[in-house]
Amino acid sequence: MKTTFIVPDSPNLSVEELSAATGEPAERLQQLRSLQLIGSDAENRFDPGDIERVRLVQFLERRQIPLERIARVERDEAVLTSVVDFLYPRGVGRRYAFAEAVEIVGLEADVARRLRGASASSDELLGEHDVRMLEEAKVALDAGFPEDAFVQLVRVYADALERVAEAEVRLFHFYVHEGLKATGLVGHDLRESTKAVRDHMLPIVEPMIRYFHHRGIAKSLREDMVLHFTANQARPAEGDPPAQVRLAIVFLDISSYTPITEVMGDAVAARIVVRLSELVRETTRHFDGRVVDRVGDAFLLVFPEPRVALLCALEIESRTAAEPQFPALRGAVHWGDVVYQEGGYVGGSLNIASRVATEAEPHQILVTAAAHRELSGLSGVRFTLLGKRRLKGLADELELFQVCSDDPAGRERRRDRSAG
Repeated sequence: MKTTFIVPDSPNLSVEELSAATGEPAERLQQLRSLQLIGSDAENRFDPGDIERVRLVQFLERRQIPLERIARVERDEAVLTSVVDFLYPRGVGRRYAFAEAVEIVGLEADVARRLRGASASSDELLGEHDVRMLEEAKVALDAGFPEDAFVQLVRVYADALERVAEAEVRLFHFYVHEGLKATGLVGHDLRESTKAVRDHMLPIVEPMIRYFHHRGIAKSLREDMVLHFTANQARPAEGDPPAQVRLAIVFLDISSYTPITEVMGDAVAARIVVRLSELVRETTRHFDGRVVDRVGDAFLLVFPEPRVALLCALEIESRTAAEPQFPALRGAVHWGDVVYQEGGYVGGSLNIASRVATEAEPHQILVTAAAHRELSGLSGVRFTLLGKRRLKGLADELELFQVCSDDPAGRERRRDRSAG
């Protein structure tokens, strides 16, 4: 059975205790001490923060960063110390072996391991925050929240907030830290100036997250309300996933994105995608849709029904066509059943919409027969039957329609752009 070191309550650790906690031999720890990467006093003692510093060194070396460079940057910028101080402003605190933490919380070990795995945590040494998370999870499970659903929720929390945190750290580094360095600041002055900006930013982070979470809850509750009043939710057969719903799916992307990156470069392509993202998100919100995913220049949108999905897709295409020197957009609209899972959707309907989108030409929005059947009587648009197409990855041929807006100005813009 694996034995896990538990950090004692004492703030002082011997080299043997630090070695047991980090897996590093005592000789190696003395080398890190001589480089002033760990250890803060003259005696051969360490504190719990040194465990985190050793782990940071281990992480950097896994990224092929030489130890000498780590020591040099630490002397100039105190990066390791800043990270540890930021993450543990009140000290590292107690550490618990997994078995001890499970016993404290009162969770079954298998359930706790599922939750740890869902949150991308595999370390057998748990901190106080980890134990608190398990305690809060137990409250939800004891209240009757199904385990499988709660594990999905934990995974969504972990993925979404990891992305939030990455954006905070990356944007701060590129725009604040590197910006200050560009002015000539170094050493102590750079550290203090960076810390001053960070200290002003930190108090707004949690209120901003709470604000946008509340907005998201409000929007999601409205959509959930629709399920209570309509037959939109598919009735799963026995053995099918319980979270099936029928949605309109829109795929949109730039029809010539790869050539743009090759000819104009990544910087220009990135600016185009930023502008496209602004247009897509603004228009999708206006039509009560949701941006589910974005990969490069491709956007996956979902809507409660095909009418608003099609109008939104046409509006986005029209707005991009009106942008000066903007590449052509293409897309597809499909109507079908999907399974809600881990904050997103899975199912064959997504594959159909994606394949149809790749069939579209520049400035073209294609509609499947399943969506077209729901769009009868929609004014302001014209449909042209394209016939059946066999698409890669799909067993059956699909009947497709091209849709055009009756807006003459929009048609003229697209005709001019295509001619150019």
